[in-house]
Amino acid sequence: MQRTMLFGKTLGGLCAAALFTLSALNAQADQLEDVKKSGELVVGTELQFAPFDFLENGKQQGLNAELFKIIGDELGVKIRFIDLPWPSVLPGLEAKKFDMVAGPIIVTQARKERYDFTLPIAESTVALLKRSKDESLAKPEDIAGKAVGAGKGSAQLQELKNFAAGLPEKVAIREYVDNNQAYADLAAGRIVAVANSLPNISYVASQRNVFKVVEPPFGKKSYFAYLGRKDADSESLIDAIDKILLKMHQDGRLAALQKKWLGMAMEVPTTDFEPAW
Repeated sequence: MQRTMLFGKTLGGLCAAALFTLSALNAQADQLEDVKKSGELVVGTELQFAPFDFLENGKQQGLNAELFKIIGDELGVKIRFIDLPWPSVLPGLEAKKFDMVAGPIIVTQARKERYDFTLPIAESTVALLKRSKDESLAKPEDIAGKAVGAGKGSAQLQELKNFAAGLPEKVAIREYVDNNQAYADLAAGRIVAVANSLPNISYVASQRNVFKVVEPPFGKKSYFAYLGRKDADSESLIDAIDKILLKMHQDGRLAALQKKWLGMAMEVPTTDFEPAW
């Protein structure tokens, strides 16, 4: 009798513990709910990535600021951006220092395995920026044997390395934590080109006539998107943002932001897709 009672108590205790654990997991399994309760969506970014994010007279400007304002209004929360050097952004997301990353970031196969991406918000095919008066770079292949810069830890850097590997002469690739440092070295002649996504360098060239885009882009067609952690509690937040982005795509608000900040409306996938690289 005593053994039966003890077994009953033990089983009851295990059931209670299991229910408690399940309840605790459920309570933590909805990031969207947590964000709405706090009234704030915290977003990691780098404010040196025009035209998506940059500072002008000490104030954040760019496509991200306007697009996340819409997201915040739709979700009923405030947006708080945390500005970090790019190499610190993804580690900060994984350490849960913020809810998601603005970037935006090129969607790749490897990154999709590690992070949960939103729908794309722009095309991100990689191209080269050169000095306007440099006639030695008529096409991307002309960087063979020369020094070229790209963002440290970026997908654009990897695409540059892949492209350079197929050229007849070695390309001296220099990595920069800050894109503005790369553009400064380009202007000073310390490198002959900077590899970045077409929207970024097109914007830089439009603002500074000392620079020019090398046509055509050399990278495979790719897309920019925002991202969050790849875990169960983050799915609700990314799903909610996808619904907002899809609505913006359908009613023309996304195209309007693209035209304003990127110079053109861009066709982007409206469903999940397989990246080209």
